[in-house]
Order: sequence, then structure tokens, then C-alpha cells
Amino acid sequence: MRGAVIHAPGDVRFETRDDPEIVKSTDAVIRTAVTCVCGSDLWPWRGLDATDGAHPMGHEYVGFVEEVGSEVTAVKPGQFVVGSFATSDNTCANCRNGFQSNCLNREFLSTCQAEYVRIPNAQGTLVATDEVPAEEFWPGLLAVSDVMGTGWYAADAAEVRPGATAVVVGDGAVGLCAVIAAKEMGAERIIAMSRHESRQRLAREFGATDIVTERGDAGVARIKDLTDGIGADAVLECVGTAQAMRQALRAARPGGNVGFVGVPHEVAIDGQELFFSHVGLRGGPAPVRRYLPDLIDRVLTGRINPGKVFDLTLPLEKVAEGYRAMDERRAIKTLLKP
Repeated sequence: MRGAVIHAPGDVRFETRDDPEIVKSTDAVIRTAVTCVCGSDLWPWRGLDATDGAHPMGHEYVGFVEEVGSEVTAVKPGQFVVGSFATSDNTCANCRNGFQSNCLNREFLSTCQAEYVRIPNAQGTLVATDEVPAEEFWPGLLAVSDVMGTGWYAADAAEVRPGATAVVVGDGAVGLCAVIAAKEMGAERIIAMSRHESRQRLAREFGATDIVTERGDAGVARIKDLTDGIGADAVLECVGTAQAMRQALRAARPGGNVGFVGVPHEVAIDGQELFFSHVGLRGGPAPVRRYLPDLIDRVLTGRINPGKVFDLTLPLEKVAEGYRAMDERRAIKTLLKP
């Protein structure tokens, strides 16, 4: 088969790779329907995460089951499935507590920008749709496998409630999906922090009521201006930089909450500041599997359409251009068709 391999910063190639096989009895192999480039893939592309030798890329996927191991009974060959970037058995204590992305048998996927993918822990990870969805739904379901599920967790972790004021820090695909989540959870006011006109338009389409273009201390001051000097009930941090985290913590009101889902890079939290702020803080890799049945239903019934974050579609063989377009902000998120 063929798939994406990163060799060095800025060097992603479309190469022939070994066909995936059933390695454990809990595995499945799927044929990818669509896959994509994630904002977090840009960290190694930009050299901000180390690339220690050539390795495959990609962790978002939907597709058709080709083969299953002997212990896999939840899905069968021919079914269309959606999964999570973090695999889970969905039976351990952490899974039962709703944190499948911290499963005791967790494996993070990193080979999904390819024609075929081996899925470990398939029994607990994959969710089959009742029938093969029309192709128009595939982008939305693909978003559910990561960015929509991650945006949902940001809102959940920040405890967005009906009538709340929510702030979303970050206007990438996760941030835009977090706007959807905040609206679905009943936020009355959703303030999206964005400097990019095309992303601002999509944020408003998804439910944002206000746009703040300022960043850092100026961004915090603007949030305070919009909330009578108090701050927001819930802040959804969807970037992962030190500036974004500071901005999120300082934009929340005393007693408010920050949900952080951006993979942290050089983030350090001042214990004294956090202590005296009375702000709650929760985040981590999103337990997407917890939300899959609900989010799949919302997509297939047309209630939400997170697939709109894909504003560039390319054949899988053009994967390197997909990285470049996102790196240069010519695209929010690139969808790849095998």
C-alpha cells in the first residue's frame, strides 16, 4: 500500500509501505475511506517536535473493515467504522470512568494517512454505522474521529452549561469544532478568538456570537470588557502554546473553568496565580470514544456539520501539499482521499 512518511521537518513523502496485518487477536484492518492532516501534525513538520528517523503519519480516519482478529466481535468486514486517535479496550477502569484516551491498554495511532490502517483494540475503539453513510457525511464523521471529539471534550472539561459565556482560544479545526460543542451544550454567548477572516466567518456560522482579534494581555482585557470586568464562565484552550494557556486562565472568571486540549508546548503554569484565581483546570487527550455514538448521530441527522472545517480536499498522494497549505494558513484543514 501507499501512505505518508515524514523524514525531516518539512519533508513528508508519499511512499510504498508494508500492508498492515492482524498482529494481535484484538486488531482490525480497515481500508481508509478518507483521512486528513491534523494541526498537531504540523509540530513535527515545523521541527517543533523531534523526528527521530522516518516514520508514518496520521491519526484520523474513517473506513471499511477489511479483516478482524479472533477476539473482535463488535465490528465485521464490510462495515463502515469511525474510531478514535487513541485506541482503547473500553473495559478497563479508566475506560469505565469515561477516559478511554487513558486506557490501560491504550495505543496512539500514527499511521492513518494511508490506504489501509491496522487498528489495535478494535473491539473497544471502533464504532460501526448502521449502514454505509452517503459520502457527503464522510468529512463530518472524519472530524468526529479527532477534532470534533476534541472540541467536544474542551467544552465538557470547561463545564459549559446552558446560558453560559464561553471563550474559545484558537481558530484551527479544533477551536472551530469547540464553538460547535459550546453551542450544542447551551452556551448563550460564545466568544471566538481569531485573527483570520475566513475562520471568523466559519466560527460565526458554527455559533460564535462575538469575535476577539486581540491576543495575550490585550485579548484578556477585551474579554474582560465583554464580560463586565469579570471573565468567562468557561474557556476552551485549543492551541497548546504558553501564550494561549496564559490567555485562557486569565480570561476565566473566578469559579470558572478552563478545558485545555491543545498539546502543550513549553507551557508552564504559575501555581500562585492558579491558586488565587479560583479557576478550575482540566484537559488532556480527548476521550473521543466516550462521545462517538452521540457525535456520529448528530452528524448523520444533520444537527452538526463539523466537516466544514475541511476547506481543502486533495488526493492522498498530494499529502505534502496538504501539510504546506495548513502550515501557510492557506487551509484550515486538509481532507485526503485515497
